[in-house]
Amino acid sequence: MNRTDPLPLPEAARATDHIRMWSVLAAVLFLPATLTAGVLTLASDRASRCLTYGEQCGTSLPGWLFGWGVGLGLAAWVVALAAPAVWVRRVAFAVQLLAECAALVVILSHA
Repeated sequence: MNRTDPLPLPEAARATDHIRMWSVLAAVLFLPATLTAGVLTLASDRASRCLTYGEQCGTSLPGWLFGWGVGLGLAAWVVALAAPAVWVRRVAFAVQLLAECAALVVILSHA
C-alpha cells in the first residue's frame, strides 16, 4: 500500500496551527500598527502643541501601561507558540491581542 498524499491532521493539530499563524501575524502587524498610531497621534492638534510648545501635555494614560501591554503581549505570544495544550494557546492568543490593543490605546490617548 503506497500512499503519496499526506495523512490528514487531527482537528486539534489544525486548530493549533491556526492559532500559531494568527499569533505570529498579530505580533508582526503590531509594529506597523504602533508606527501608524504614533503618526496619527503626532498629527493631532494636542500632541503637536505638546511636542512644539510644551502645552497641553498631561491628560493621557500612563506610560507604564504601554510597557506592560508590550511585555504581556510578548510573553503571551511566546506562550501561544510554545504551549502544548490547545486551550492554553487560545487563551494566550486572546491575552496577546488584548495586551497589544491596550498598548495601542495608550499611544492614541496622547492625541
